Amino acid sequence: MTASAAIPPLRAAGRGTLEGDLWAELRAEAEAVLVEEPLYAGIVQATILDQRSLAQAFAYRLAHRLGDGDLARLSMRDLCLSAFEADPHAGANAARDLIAIRERDPTCRRYLDPFLFYKGLAALEAYRVAHWLWHQGRATLSLHVQSRISEVFGCDIHPAARIGSGVFIDHATGVVIGETTVVADDVSILQSVTLGGNGKESGDRHPKVERGVLLSVGAKVLGNIRVGEGAKVAAAVVLHDVPPHTTVAGVPARVVSRLAAGEEPARSMDQSFGFGDGI
Repeated sequence: MTASAAIPPLRAAGRGTLEGDLWAELRAEAEAVLVEEPLYAGIVQATILDQRSLAQAFAYRLAHRLGDGDLARLSMRDLCLSAFEADPHAGANAARDLIAIRERDPTCRRYLDPFLFYKGLAALEAYRVAHWLWHQGRATLSLHVQSRISEVFGCDIHPAARIGSGVFIDHATGVVIGETTVVADDVSILQSVTLGGNGKESGDRHPKVERGVLLSVGAKVLGNIRVGEGAKVAAAVVLHDVPPHTTVAGVPARVVSRLAAGEEPARSMDQSFGFGDGI
């Protein structure tokens, strides 16, 4: 029996669910591309239209981007399928990640574009595979996937980190997320962000980022500190807890403004400082 044959069929997500509705829309966009760009039709057909679910399509796409001489595409696909099938929330999480991009990125015209091309989304979904492997005790394969994510997408996420859904990693280049980092739902992370340790301490040593936080370009958050819900971190070196619903900036970071009640910086992607903005 081949490795592929041992994998059970993926659950189908019915219409009326978040995953099912998004999958139907993604397929409709893919069908339009068959007419719009015939040269790309074969790729779209194999990657989306020949697949049975959003999770299976992600597995196929990630395998083609991450498979290499050390771990062939077929084996990578099987790993991805195993990880997605083991998590009953995998499809819904992937759908929420896609929706986050569509809502927050003004350059995104349709779901098909981030699915096929955005390396932040690919890095996040591949991290989810590595995370599953890590918790299965398969550290070697988990670290291989982490290494491939870094090589291909320029984004280094330790497989033991815990990342929620509805997360938007924009551009991904230069993003580093350490081993004991926790990122809650609905966070936006821009390029060159580091969620790292502070010195050589061991144990729980990385940031805890609460829901709805915006980590703007170049933010460095270091140590076992907490970034409060709905906070905004500008280009800064953050070494202490960030209060909820505040904006911090500078080296070292300091509070430069308080956010209005109900403001959601991760969704609005507004990177102004508020009071005290420069030119």
